[in-house]
Amino acid sequence: MALLETDGLTKSFGGLVAVDDVDLAIEEGESISVIGPNGAGKSTLINLVTRMLDASEGDISFKGDSILHDEPHEVVQKGVSRSFQTASIFPELSVEENAQIAALAAEHGSFKLNFLRHRNNYGEVDRLARRTLDAVGLLGQRDVAAEDLPYGDKRRLELGIALASEPDLLLMDEPTAGMSPEETADTVKLVEQVKEELDLTILLVEHDMEVVFNVSDRIVVLNRGSVIAEGSPEEVQGDPDVQEAYLGGVEG
Repeated sequence: MALLETDGLTKSFGGLVAVDDVDLAIEEGESISVIGPNGAGKSTLINLVTRMLDASEGDISFKGDSILHDEPHEVVQKGVSRSFQTASIFPELSVEENAQIAALAAEHGSFKLNFLRHRNNYGEVDRLARRTLDAVGLLGQRDVAAEDLPYGDKRRLELGIALASEPDLLLMDEPTAGMSPEETADTVKLVEQVKEELDLTILLVEHDMEVVFNVSDRIVVLNRGSVIAEGSPEEVQGDPDVQEAYLGGVEG
């Protein structure tokens, strides 16, 4: 049984079909990347899976149960977390306070945490927050105001916030957007490290093809809302339809 599965998933905005009859299956432990040109439906697909948007047709299941009618917070509580294209942090709070808020939010869900199986007081929330910051390399900056972090570290903090619930499935939307080559390389290493240490399944939307080919077990290619190719990085890289639609065309 796939960890996440979509069946005929479709989303229309008036006469525009943004996601068109998408069947997707993600196995536990996989790193899957979704690529495609501008307007391919990548972000819409992520928004459907996280229940930020309602599907027009089809179904979405997680761990074998439909989440099609769940609220976004219910999906999070079931084990799906997301990082966004732009860092979603509380800028005036410290790095540690940002992590504590995420840990407190997890306190009210049904999360399965490897870090701490039983958290009944603020001390345990504090320990979870610090362990999360340690996982993303920010423990030494825990007292720094989030707004004072360099851009790359803000993205690290945002990843830490997403990890505070220790999801089974982490959705990452453009994690290296706006980063320097050095920051991008560091982020790739961080994602690989976190995936291995926390035994995560990852669904990644990313423009940087070097990142995609480095971290993906499998790549799904969307064009005009439909899946046009799917396979290993080597298979996708050599697919003429992909080269025409994405790799040799306008990236987006």
